[in-house]
Amino acid sequence: MKLSASKRSFNICKAEIRNMTVECQKLKGINLAQGVCDMRVPDPVIEGACAAFKSGLNTYSRHDGLDILREAISEKLRMHNNINVDPNSEIVVSSGSTGALYCALLALLDPGDEVIIFEPFYTYHLNTINAVGAVPRIVKLYPPEWKFDREELGKVLSRKTKGIIINTPNNPTGKVYSKDELYLIAEFVKNHNLFLFSDEIYEYFVYDSREHISPGSLDFAKENTITISGYSKTYSITGWRVGYCACQRKWAEIIGYVNDLIYVCAPTPLQYGVAMGIKKLDQAYYKKLRSDFEKKRNIITKGLKDAGFSFIEPEGAYYILAESSHIPGSSSKEKAMELLRKTGVAAVPGSDFYLRNGGSSLLRFCYAKEDEILYEACERLRRMNR
Repeated sequence: MKLSASKRSFNICKAEIRNMTVECQKLKGINLAQGVCDMRVPDPVIEGACAAFKSGLNTYSRHDGLDILREAISEKLRMHNNINVDPNSEIVVSSGSTGALYCALLALLDPGDEVIIFEPFYTYHLNTINAVGAVPRIVKLYPPEWKFDREELGKVLSRKTKGIIINTPNNPTGKVYSKDELYLIAEFVKNHNLFLFSDEIYEYFVYDSREHISPGSLDFAKENTITISGYSKTYSITGWRVGYCACQRKWAEIIGYVNDLIYVCAPTPLQYGVAMGIKKLDQAYYKKLRSDFEKKRNIITKGLKDAGFSFIEPEGAYYILAESSHIPGSSSKEKAMELLRKTGVAAVPGSDFYLRNGGSSLLRFCYAKEDEILYEACERLRRMNR
C-alpha cells in the first residue's frame, strides 16, 4: 500500500493569515494580516509569570488548569459574563482558545456530524471542524449589518446537525451579535438539541457603548453552550497559549480528558501569570483597553478611507474587512500580494473567510498595533494613490 496523508488532512489548508505573515516578513513590511496583538503586556501578568518561574512552578498543572486560574476564571465569568460554573468541574484550561475549541469538538462530535458556521468565518474554525472529521454547513451573514436569515438557518438543519459555532465579537467582520440574534440562536439550539460553541476571545473589544453578551448566560442555552475564551488578545500574550472553555460538568469532563491527551496542560507558569492578571487588574484596565482600541479603529478607518477603500465600520474585535476593487488583481490573494509589494503593508485575502468564490475583492486588516505603526501603515496606503 502506498503511504499517503490522512483523508481528513486534504480538507485542512494553511491559513492565508499565516501565509501573508511569511510574505510580510520577507519584505520586512508592516503586518496587518495576523492578529498578533503586540502591545505591552500588563505588569501583573508578567510579574505573576516571573514569580511562578522563580518559585519553581514549572511542572505539570492539573490537566484542566491550575486551581488559582480556574477559580479566577470562574469569578470573572460570574461577574462579567453572568455565567455561573464550578471551578473544580466545569472549566478546562487549554492551549489557547483554539486548543479549547479543538478539544471540545473532538470530545463532543463524531465524524460525519454537521456543524453550522456563519460566513464569513474565522478560517481556524473551519479547519478545526474538518480536522475532527465533522462537516461544515454554511449560513451567510449579509452586510451591512452582517445579519443572518432565520429561514436559511432552518434550511441547513438536518438529522446530522449537532452544533453551531458563533464568534462574538466576530473575526473577520467586527460584528457584535445582538441580544435578539443570540436569543434566536439559543432558541434554535435548544429546540433542536444542538451544541452551541461560543468563541468569545474578543469579548473585551466592543465599541460605541455596545455590550458583549455571552450565550451561556441565557437560561435556555446554558445546558447546551460551550463558552470558549482566553486572554491572548486581552493581555497581548498570543504566544503564551492560555485559553479555556466553560460548560456543564458532563461536557467539561470529557473535554478535559481530550485536553490531557493532546496538550497534557497549558504552560504552568504562564497560567499563573494569567491568573494574576485576572485577579489584580481592575475594571479601569478593561475600560482603557476598549477606549484605546476605539482610537486604533478610528486611525485605521480614516487611513483606509483616504486610500480609497470602502468598508463597514467594525462594532468589535480588531479587524476590518475592506472592499479593494481599486487594487489590481483578479483574486483577493493577488490583490493582497499587490498591496504588499507596493506598500509593504500585509492584509489577509478575503477569500480565506469564505467557501468557494466569496470574498474575492475583500481584504482583512488587523489594527492591534501600536498607534505609530498604524499611522505609518496608513501613510503607506495613502501614498499608493499618489
